[in-house]
Amino acid sequence: MSFQVLNTSGYARRGQLTTKTCAVQTPVFMPVGTYGTVKGLTPEHLHDIGFEIILGNAFHLHQRPGLETIKKFNGLHDFMGWDRSILTDSGGFQIWSLNELRKITEEGVEFKSPLDGSKIFMSPEDSIDTQLTLNSDIIMAFDECTDYPSSYEDAEQSMHLTHRWTERSLNYFKEHQKGHLLFGIVQGGMHEELRKQSLAFMSNLPADGIALGGLSVGEPKEEKTKILKYLAPLLPENKPHYVMGVGTPEELVEGVRYGIDMFDCVMPTRNARNGFLYTSTGILKIRNAEHKNSTKPIDENCDSYTNNNFSRAYLHHLDKCNEILASTLMSIHNLAYFNQLMTDIRKSLEENKFEEFLDSFYDMRSLKKPEL
Repeated sequence: MSFQVLNTSGYARRGQLTTKTCAVQTPVFMPVGTYGTVKGLTPEHLHDIGFEIILGNAFHLHQRPGLETIKKFNGLHDFMGWDRSILTDSGGFQIWSLNELRKITEEGVEFKSPLDGSKIFMSPEDSIDTQLTLNSDIIMAFDECTDYPSSYEDAEQSMHLTHRWTERSLNYFKEHQKGHLLFGIVQGGMHEELRKQSLAFMSNLPADGIALGGLSVGEPKEEKTKILKYLAPLLPENKPHYVMGVGTPEELVEGVRYGIDMFDCVMPTRNARNGFLYTSTGILKIRNAEHKNSTKPIDENCDSYTNNNFSRAYLHHLDKCNEILASTLMSIHNLAYFNQLMTDIRKSLEENKFEEFLDSFYDMRSLKKPEL
């Protein structure tokens, strides 16, 4: 593994992260393939768009199809036919979302399977073992995702549990890893002092990267920005920085400004399936009647396969008829938009024109550029 920072502009960084599978150009957006598939798309679609890394989910893949099946394929890459990098989430967020179905102890989490109600126990060691079986390039340490809102005392208790689980994750990882990478996850809720403590703890561990968790759990955008802004000057220079579960185009751009290198979110594909398309000027709602007879492409500034070959009228028609192709074509477009956005950001950083990029990005949306 290597991570190189190739150029900077303020906190923003142009870099390259090399995994055991391939080099990943950063800043990067990673599509979410929870069950070993980015919904509605083939690996070839993702190749054509230009993605170098996607996500899988350890919790869900442990449930279905199960590790015995994955072992027969020597991991998730061969199982799903994907020959580039994979990052897997540890399952902490999913266990947090189960709410009434789980019981958290020092040893780990006992929960009822959302599939059949059977009792399952997952420890930090179990989570890492699952991800190693998936043969992920990047493995996430097991964490407790802190509720929002949380009192200082509750957030502190949760943070310290995450720290202890991270140490156990690392110990198991060091004994069994073969060229994999492991990222620690910073917690602490919306409390700046706790976030500072957690970042210092994670930065001092022999982890390969730093992730900021608990920033997509229902908090207002202003709270998320406050934490990013506070942590930006404290992030370690020699490790990649990853914000989990974020976000909109504006959040990606803002995250890069605060030194974030890696992002993921279900939003591009989920919104595509609901007729919300991302464009250089904002959201286009393909279900609106105004598009029924429109010969226009989705976005004159986009070079996606969907945009270059199909009209708004055709996509409106497919969506109204509940055709599967509507979801596929619109998902291709949204992911291509997100990938191009990150490509443009990287280019602007290479050419020392990041501020010009920011001005253009916000001007096209008729938005005021936020102060750093």
